[in-house]
This record gives sequence, C-alpha cells and structure tokens, in this order.
Amino acid sequence: MTTQATPRERLLDAAGELFYRDGVNIGVDALCKAAGVSKKSMYQLFRSKDELIAESLASVGPGYQQALEPGIDDGATPRERILAVFVKQDQLAAGGEFFGCPFVSTAFELKNPEHPGSVVARHFKQRLTDFFLGELIAAGVDDPDTLAVQLAMTFDGASARAVVRAQALNGVGIRMAEALLDAAGVRAPELAGQARQN
Repeated sequence: MTTQATPRERLLDAAGELFYRDGVNIGVDALCKAAGVSKKSMYQLFRSKDELIAESLASVGPGYQQALEPGIDDGATPRERILAVFVKQDQLAAGGEFFGCPFVSTAFELKNPEHPGSVVARHFKQRLTDFFLGELIAAGVDDPDTLAVQLAMTFDGASARAVVRAQALNGVGIRMAEALLDAAGVRAPELAGQARQN
C-alpha cells in the first residue's frame, strides 16, 4: 500500500525539479500545474514563492549531498574520500540531466544574499567545505581551512564549466583536486612512498 503524496510534497518535488532545470524565475502557474495543486492551495502552504524556493532547495539538498559524499567511515583514506566527491561530480556531469550545482545556480539567479533561498544555498555549500575540512584535518594538512576552500572552488568551477560548455568534465575536476592535494602533501600511498625515498 503506497501513501499518496500530499499537496505540499508535490509542490516541493515539482519546484525542486523545475527550479533546477528551468531556473527559479519559472512562474507560479507552471509550478502549480506541474504539482497538480491550485495557486490558492500553494499560498496556503507557503507564504510566498520565495519561501517555496528556499524550502524546495532545502528538500533536495540532502539527496544531492548524499549523491556526492562517501559514506561515514567507509575505510577510505582522506585523499580517497575527497576525490570520491569529484569522481561522483564527473559522473553526474556526464549524464544528460546535469545543470550544475543547484545551490550555486539558485544563489546566482537570486543575486540577493539575504533571500531565504540564498541562505539555504550557503548552508549546503558550507557543508561541502566542512566535509573537505574534516578530511584535510584527518590527513594532517598544515593549512586545512585554505585548502578546503580551494577544493570547494574547484568543485564549483568544474560544475560551471560542465554547464557553460555543455559537455562532460572528463576528469578535469578530479585532476585539479589531485593537484591541490599533491601540493599539500596529501598524496596517494604509492606517491607518498616515493616522496619518502627521495
């Protein structure tokens, strides 16, 4: 027995899909039609379209993060766990439905840092940076804060490139992340062994 989605859930699902694919400026009529919900019902459930933007982004955020980040304590090294994010990004960008990072896209469209959608976007982007930071601290990097920001910028730049060029990344983000990690001394085990011998 399946439970039917509520109007609120249908609105959040439709908004998450349409905002990501078509942008946050899509009209309320199109949103309501896609969700099978009346405008009156939408405004009873959400005070404004701005609130719907923020809540829909918050609802897709955990799934997007889960699609990128490795599991908790998966036995991999910090380097492997960081690079896993870029490998997954590479795989997502190779698919036909990749429109970039939803958080960057939303914040870029909104332009207003105080918009509730921008606040949600910042929260999730900070979580990715914090993930990198935790792994870099575990790896014993000298300046983990700076490198975490650099990795986050590499991630965002790779996403933007995939969208602007309308093509797969073909490993470019992975190689940039590897270069940053190598420069910080977070090398693959075989490279670390060679460095100790030299």
